[in-house]
Amino acid sequence: MTQAATEFSVLIVAYRSQGTIDRCLDALARQTVRPAQVLLLENGSPHGERLDETTLPDWVQFIASDENLGFAGGNNKLAREVICEWVVLLNPDAYPHPDWLEQIEKATRRMPDVNLFGSTQYVADQDGVFDGCGDVYHAAGLAYRAEYGKRLTAPPPTGRVFAGCGAALAVRRQTWDALGGFDEHFFCYNEDVDLGYRARLLGWHTVQLADAKVDHLGYGSSGRRSEFATYYGVRNRLWVFLRNTPGWGLILLAPGHVLATLALWLSAARFGQFRLFGRAIRDGLRDWPRIRRERKALQAQRTVSVRDVLSAMTWNPLALLTRASDTRPL
Repeated sequence: MTQAATEFSVLIVAYRSQGTIDRCLDALARQTVRPAQVLLLENGSPHGERLDETTLPDWVQFIASDENLGFAGGNNKLAREVICEWVVLLNPDAYPHPDWLEQIEKATRRMPDVNLFGSTQYVADQDGVFDGCGDVYHAAGLAYRAEYGKRLTAPPPTGRVFAGCGAALAVRRQTWDALGGFDEHFFCYNEDVDLGYRARLLGWHTVQLADAKVDHLGYGSSGRRSEFATYYGVRNRLWVFLRNTPGWGLILLAPGHVLATLALWLSAARFGQFRLFGRAIRDGLRDWPRIRRERKALQAQRTVSVRDVLSAMTWNPLALLTRASDTRPL
């Protein structure tokens, strides 16, 4: 690391990450602007797969948990130790380019009123293949990583997106605290979409930075179509829709969400996950009393109109099918 410490605290939640953490930390060590603080949580990995503090660089502040707190709870635990103005999330299988933090720092100075910044993600070890260019929220109540799996000549230009992917996300600490961090009920998956959605309800935008780049392995500890990923992805997607969709927007969008969910449910049968998908929906709906209380509280704090929220969503069905980006001018 070269330049003087910045106002960034980097948070890394590691679970079964022995195979990726060295590369992640090496990439951090090569940053042209170094963070003031690097917090690493060993998040209850099985014995034999836990990280050893003695093998880590001395600039890493190591914290261990005996239980798996999930991505949401793990980051919340680390965030309580943050000493800087910016909370910067980084997955243990995400490898930032040397000027990643420098690009974020420049953006914070250029756009002092922006409270959340997303990073351009490439698939690790696949030249030019995108892993994500911000999170898009479709009016069907489905979120996706823009441009996932595509080989493009360049990322979408810097601009506003619905939410930023938690694999490499910078959030102003005051904003993080005001939002209460991640909702720990989510445990893992869609907690970053929920965070960005709740920020939007309060009038805060996320800006996706074209030049802040990381290489991301993805699904490093769970597997893309594992039962774990499917269950939490389905259940949490339902929670995001029910909790956050404001006012009459919920009634307007509910039929489309039901149809999209049914289509995905039928698709899950191809992978032998039809019953698992149904169990995730059942468990999501079973928590309706809590969701309803949280929804009431969230909507009472909302500072923007229903129309403003719906206009920030993507409505084109082709965009959903092709994972097209929806980056809007600053």
